[in-house]
Amino acid sequence: MMKRSEKAASALLMLGMMFCLAACNGQSEIMSAESIEPAVTDSTAPVTLATSTTVITTTTVPAAPPDISVNMLAVGDNLVQTYVYKAAQARATGGEEYNFAPLYENVKPIVEAADVAVVNQETMICGPGFEVSGSNYNFCSPPVLADAMIDAGFDIFTLANNHLLDRGIEGLEASINFWDDMMRKRPILALGAYRGPSDQETIRVQDIKGMRIAYLSYTQSLNGYYIPDHSTLCVGMTSETELIERQIKRAKEVADAVVVSAHWGNEDTHVVPPGVKELAQNMINWGADVILGTHSHTAQTMEYLTREDGTQGFVFYSLGNFISAQTDNFNVVGEMANFNIVKNGESGAITIEDIGVMPVITHYDAVFANLRLYPYNAYTEELANAHALPYTHAPGESAKDFGMHVINAIADANIPKEYQWLT
Repeated sequence: MMKRSEKAASALLMLGMMFCLAACNGQSEIMSAESIEPAVTDSTAPVTLATSTTVITTTTVPAAPPDISVNMLAVGDNLVQTYVYKAAQARATGGEEYNFAPLYENVKPIVEAADVAVVNQETMICGPGFEVSGSNYNFCSPPVLADAMIDAGFDIFTLANNHLLDRGIEGLEASINFWDDMMRKRPILALGAYRGPSDQETIRVQDIKGMRIAYLSYTQSLNGYYIPDHSTLCVGMTSETELIERQIKRAKEVADAVVVSAHWGNEDTHVVPPGVKELAQNMINWGADVILGTHSHTAQTMEYLTREDGTQGFVFYSLGNFISAQTDNFNVVGEMANFNIVKNGESGAITIEDIGVMPVITHYDAVFANLRLYPYNAYTEELANAHALPYTHAPGESAKDFGMHVINAIADANIPKEYQWLT
């Protein structure tokens, strides 16, 4: 056990060694390991900088909806006369009675390319129990014609024309039944003959590509016939201007665009009567955007018509015949009208743009054999020179000359240059 004196000596020895080590390190005193916080003075006090917050507010304006454009093709009278349906009989195979497809195959690609295709079905289609006929102002076509037209690409069938009572009130009712049944089977609209006032006031509207298009159809004549007082059936007449005004305005309320089919004017002339021009202007004023004229069996001119507010609609006064077996040169050259119905995405305003009109020719060989349609851009000088029209001898013929020069003259006289679509 270490004695007290020994402990003291040992402590002194250790102290001496520490001084010696301190001297060797160049230090004169021992530093403590305790940290020391600096004193807070005016010069060392924490400084708070004044700051400001900048708030940037941005307003995102929603982009205007894009414009909507619907491409439409319209043709004139599908006049299936005797030699037209006989041509379909000659093409029938495999137990068929009629095959209309070859008659329309040359124009089918053009029809199918449109978003919507419209045709005036000039001849009645009444269904079973009604004899097929194509002459003597007593037209009734076989039911398979409707399927052929739909298969060719047509979507809208206007029915109001002067032949609606060719088979009496029974035939008109049967035709309405036929087209109602077709609309249940196929995605089409047929209009112009109605079961009664309520049906007539029901606006036919097509929804396509985000646009609503309303269709109306009227005729100037029923060939001197009248719907009996006891019948509820209705056909819109061009003389019923109050009805037309009301329906166009109503159509404009329920749809974006309004297309009116008008079967009017005089036959076998390229001249547009003043009364037709007056009614066309009124229809545009009331809100029609496009008028598709038919009945003359000849190609007629076309134009924009301006409303009081500066907006415009477009009228084709007559598209002439689509197909027929007529025998004057002005009857076998019709019009195919192509145009865009454009809805402005921001304002909703409707404009008719990119109008192009191509002649369409009914061609047939001797004795109306091999009757078929050609668009102008597929027709040739050779075909024109082989057309049998100059050699037919139907009563009342008046224009027998034919060739490309005749077709071009008809086009130049009736299709303004800015609308000619020839290639």
